[in-house]
Order: sequence, then structure tokens, then C-alpha cells
Amino acid sequence: MAGGLLALLDDVAALARLAAASADDIAAAAGRAGSKTVGVVIDDAAVTPGYVVGLPPERELPIIAKIAIGSLRNKLIFILPVVLLLSAFAPWALTPILMAGGLYLSFEGAEKILHSLRGKHAETEVAAISSPAELEQRQVSGAIRTDFILSAEIMVITLNELTESPIVTQAVVLAVVGIAVTVAVYGLVGLLVKMDDVGLRMQRAGGSAAGIGRGLVKAMPMLLKVLAVVGTAAMLWVGGGILIHGLAELGLAGPEHVIHDLAVGIGGDAAAIEWLVTAVASGVVGLVAGGIVVALLHLKPGAAH
Repeated sequence: MAGGLLALLDDVAALARLAAASADDIAAAAGRAGSKTVGVVIDDAAVTPGYVVGLPPERELPIIAKIAIGSLRNKLIFILPVVLLLSAFAPWALTPILMAGGLYLSFEGAEKILHSLRGKHAETEVAAISSPAELEQRQVSGAIRTDFILSAEIMVITLNELTESPIVTQAVVLAVVGIAVTVAVYGLVGLLVKMDDVGLRMQRAGGSAAGIGRGLVKAMPMLLKVLAVVGTAAMLWVGGGILIHGLAELGLAGPEHVIHDLAVGIGGDAAAIEWLVTAVASGVVGLVAGGIVVALLHLKPGAAH
């Protein structure tokens, strides 16, 4: 009896060690895969604050919560099972899907630039919306739609780092990365959009905190403008980079080699400069590709808006 109990305890200990090793493997895989999605995450974090601009302050956090829930739904319910199925039965489809998403991001970035050049367009569009509820619904829907593309990019990029892993590990790592990225992005966005409220409270509190509070309040409009610019640039950079890498995956590696050689030639041993040159070149590719789509759409009767 004692022998049987000891054998059982040995089996339990072995299972515990196996589970711990699996958890370590999943954590390590999630860390490696998540690091590859940094560009898309920056894009997501920079783009989202723009969706609450012009809405009542008391609705900012509820709106961000709605977008975050939509983002989790995008990742875990829709995208995760689809990319796993495609990886198992049609892996050739992942690159074209990534490229379609990259083209959409490039189009969004180019269209934002067009709208900013027109200036009055955005004001007219917002003025045409009759109620705050309608504006909120439109902003949330637009944010979740853009998030779907970014989430798909994140999940496919993550999956590309797990091609040798069992499907269960792939599913768990995709879920871990999806949840972690969503919490990080929308937690940061929530902090950003409420910084002016924090500044106002610090001002009212008086004392040494009042000066910091005034600085936060004054800095917020400029920070939001900077984030809008960064978000647009990130759309073009990420979108263009995806298109370039996708072309290389499909056998057209010329553009990727040219950009790599240019970055190495200019950056030399400076990794930061090499990265910057690559990002700028990818952004130019994204702007050209997105600009072509914008032009084609605006050529259609009634498409210009």
C-alpha cells in the first residue's frame, strides 16, 4: 500500500514538473512571439486615443472599455481559431491575409493624411452626426474595425514564431499574447486620456503638485496631436513593412533586399539608425501603396468623402 502511494506521489510530482516545464515553455514562447509584434502594438496604442477626442470626458473610459472588450472578442473568438485552422490546413493563405491587412493599414494611414490636408473635412463629418450616442457608436465601431486588422496582424505574426510548436501550445500562446497585448494597450490608453483629469485634480489639491498638474493639463492637447501623428506614421510603417516582407515570402525579395542594403549602408554599426532607415523606407512604401488605394476609391463616383 505504501509502495503504491509513493508511486502515485512520484507520478504526481512528475506531472507537476512537466506542467511547470510546459508553463515555462509557454511563457518563453509568448515572450519571443510578443516581442515581434511591437510595431503593431505601438500602432494600436497610438491610434486608439484619437477615437475618444471630442467625446464627453465621463464617456472616455467606458468607450475605451467597450473597445478593449471588442478587441478581446476579435482576438480570442474570431481570429485565434481562424488562424489556427489556416495554419493547419492552408498555411499558404497566411501571407496574403497579412498583406491584405498591411494594405488596409497603409490605406488608413494615407487617408488620414488626405483628411488632415483637407482640414475642414473632419469637422464637417463630425458636425453631420446628430447625437452624442451616434458619435460614440461610430467611434467605437471604427476603433474595433481598425483593431480587428491590427489584432489579426498581431496573432499571425505571433503564430509565425510558433510553427514548430504543437497546436495546443500555439493556442495557449496566442491567447496569452492576445490578452496581454490588449490589457497593456488599453490600460495605457486609459491612462493617457485621463491624464488631463489627473492634472486638474493635482491643481485643485494645491501645493507642490499644482505645478505638475498645470503641466499635465497644458501638455495633453500636444500629446494627443503627437500620438495622432505617431499613429498615422505607425500605420504606414507597419503596413508597408508587412507588404515588403509579404512580397519576399512570395518570392519577390528585391524590395526587402534594397531596403536592407540601404539601411545597413546608412546605419553601419548603429542599429538604431538602421532601424530608423528601415522604418522610413517601409513608411514610404506604405504611403505609396495606401495612396494608390485612396486614389482608386476616390475615382469611383460618389466615393470621395
